[in-house]
Amino acid sequence: MGEREADRSSLRMGPWRFVVWFGTVSLLADFVYEGARSITGPLLASLGASALVVGVVTGAGEAAALGLRLVSGPLADRTRRFWGLAIAGYALTVVSVPLLGVAGVLWAACALVIAERVGKAVRSPAKDTLLSHATAATGRGRGFAVHEAMDQIGALVGPLLVAGVLALTGNDYGPALGVLAVPGIAVLLLLFRLRARVPDPEAYEREVTGAAPTTPDGQEGQNGRLPRAFWTYAAFTAATTSGFATFGVLSYHLVQRHLLSTAWVPVLYAAAMAVDALAALATGWLYDRHGPRVLIALPVLTAGVVALAFTDTVVVAVVGSLVWGAAMGIQESTLRATVADLVPSGRRATAYGLFAGVVGAASLAGGALTGGLYGYSIPVLITVVVAVEALAVVLLLVTRSSRR
Repeated sequence: MGEREADRSSLRMGPWRFVVWFGTVSLLADFVYEGARSITGPLLASLGASALVVGVVTGAGEAAALGLRLVSGPLADRTRRFWGLAIAGYALTVVSVPLLGVAGVLWAACALVIAERVGKAVRSPAKDTLLSHATAATGRGRGFAVHEAMDQIGALVGPLLVAGVLALTGNDYGPALGVLAVPGIAVLLLLFRLRARVPDPEAYEREVTGAAPTTPDGQEGQNGRLPRAFWTYAAFTAATTSGFATFGVLSYHLVQRHLLSTAWVPVLYAAAMAVDALAALATGWLYDRHGPRVLIALPVLTAGVVALAFTDTVVVAVVGSLVWGAAMGIQESTLRATVADLVPSGRRATAYGLFAGVVGAASLAGGALTGGLYGYSIPVLITVVVAVEALAVVLLLVTRSSRR
C-alpha cells in the first residue's frame, strides 16, 4: 500500500468535520476557562486577596500562558506527541477550574489560577499544529476562522452561565465553578474520540501537498531554521500589536468620561466578541482567495480603534470598541493561519510557540503604550499609534516579498 493509500485509510473523518469537532472542543474549553476567568478577581478577593495579589497572580498566569509556549512548541516538534500535549494541556485546565471553586484557601486558589493558564501554554502550539494540517485541505483562512468563531461562542456562554448560577446560589463560587466540570469532561471525551478517529492529522496535509511524512526529529530534511518570511511576519505582528489598545483601556475611557455606565461595559464587550467572530469568518474567506494581503486590514483597524474609541461622543466611542472586536477577530484567526502557510510542518509547533511569545510581549507593550499615552495626551496617542501601524504595513509588504 502506497503512502497516499495509507493516509486515506487512516483518516476516518473528513477535514471539515475535523475542524468543526476541534472547534467544538475549543468551544467547550472556552466555556470552562472563560467562565472561571470572569470571576477570578472577586473569588480571590473573597479569600482575602488584595488588589496587588489579584494583579500579580492573574498577570503571572497570562505570562505563563504565553511565555511557556516557547518551551512547549519546540517540545511538540521534537517529540511529535501533538495529541499527548494537547490532551494534557486541556486536562490541566478542565481539572483546575472546578477545584478552584472548592479551594478554600488563598494560596491554593492562586496556584490553580496559574495552573489553568499553564494548561493553555502546554496545549496551544500542539493544538494549532494539529488544526493547521486539516486546514491545508479546507483552506487555512476559513478553517482557522470557523475555529475562532466557535471559540467565541464558548467565551460568551461560559461567563453567562457562571453569572446565572451565582445569582441563583447567592454568590456561592463552589456550584458556579463546579458546574463547569460537565463541559470539561466533554472536552476530554471529544479529544480521545478525535485522536482515535484521526491519529495522524498530518495526513490531511500530505494528501494536499504530496509531501513525505515528517521525520522523527521534526526537521523534514530542513536545517532546523525557521524561514526568513516567518521572522519578518513576526516583526509585522509585533508592530501592529504594539499599537493595539486593550479593552481595559477602552472601558476605562468609557466609564471615566461618563459615556457608558459600568453595567453596560460587559454588554459592549459581548457585542465586540460577536463582531470578533464575524470578522474572523470574513477575513478567513478573503485570505483563502487573496492571500496575506488581506492582513493590511489589521493595522488599519488598529489605528481606527484609537481614532474612534477615545473620543467623547458615545456613538463614535462605541463604534471604536466594535472595531476593536473586528481587529481581535483577525488577530485570533488569520494571523495564526498565515504562520501555517509560512512554516514547514516539521517546525510549525516551534513557530507557534515563538509567535505566541512575540504576541505576548507586544500585547504588554501595547497596553503600556496606549495606557501611558492616554493619560498624557490623546492626540499624541493617536499620532504614535498611526505611525506604528504605518511601520507594520511596511513590514507586511516585506513579508510578502520574502515569501515570494
